[in-house]
Amino acid sequence: MGTPDFALPCLVGMLKAGYTVNAVITQPDRPKGRHNIVEYSNIKKKAIEHDIPVLQPEKIRKKEWVDIISKIGCDLVVTCAFGQILPKSILDIPTYGTINVHASLLPKYRGASPMQRAIIEGETVTGVTTMLTDAGMDTGDMLLKMETEITKEDDICSLHDRLSMMGANLLIDTIRLYEQDKITPIKQDADKATYAPMIKKEEGRLDFNQESYRLYNLVRAFNPWPGTFTTYCGKLMKVIKAEYSEDDYDKNVANGTVIAIDRDMMSVKCQKGILHITELQFEDKKRMPLCQCGHNMTCGIVLGGC
Repeated sequence: MGTPDFALPCLVGMLKAGYTVNAVITQPDRPKGRHNIVEYSNIKKKAIEHDIPVLQPEKIRKKEWVDIISKIGCDLVVTCAFGQILPKSILDIPTYGTINVHASLLPKYRGASPMQRAIIEGETVTGVTTMLTDAGMDTGDMLLKMETEITKEDDICSLHDRLSMMGANLLIDTIRLYEQDKITPIKQDADKATYAPMIKKEEGRLDFNQESYRLYNLVRAFNPWPGTFTTYCGKLMKVIKAEYSEDDYDKNVANGTVIAIDRDMMSVKCQKGILHITELQFEDKKRMPLCQCGHNMTCGIVLGGC
């Protein structure tokens, strides 16, 4: 069970390892892009390529879907970023339970957006965890973990790709050990749990009353979606790439003020430090580096202030 590209390596890994996949269960097809064209997810395409039946329940807890899945029959269910919490009626179907691949080092960052939240919070280490799924939200007993560093050069795209491959490898290791009864589930410490709620578009609005480092993390975590943005003289301005410095600036200057523009960056005063915007995009325009548009911009403008 999985929907986004993050889940694809898990399916590919299971097929390469020789496991029989009786069905792929994924979210219903959704319209995408400006023209609202309905496209199959990559995991659905891969299932079709291998002649695997595809099920797409809007709400998996409905009895009709429970009955359909029960009739398929399976020894084990694997979930990875499926997008719906499984009810007990589904969890009771597989003979040996359900294994979930989660993109954090549980119990930290339970929920829908663990990778983005880890970047935003300035974590330097994250990873993937395999766990036995229960009726809660990422609360089941842990099986295996694998760690990786989050570097300052990482963004959500690079971290996503790395963790998705790690998750697939960890899943195969987990299944093999689980089959041989060589793995001991470990309960999560609920007191150490943190949460990664679903991202809302408004979270991408840059608030220059925050530290430059946090805004830099937001840019890394939220591009390409939902994107980070502000306004320049009333026009929507998306911030695609940025750097930061911890240099202090005149406290009498308003936060959000453009304090310098050179060939490669626009420097903006924050509550603490300076955000250096290196690539941006105005509404209905192409994204572009500062070297292509900085000459049309003015120092002293307060971003988000008009």
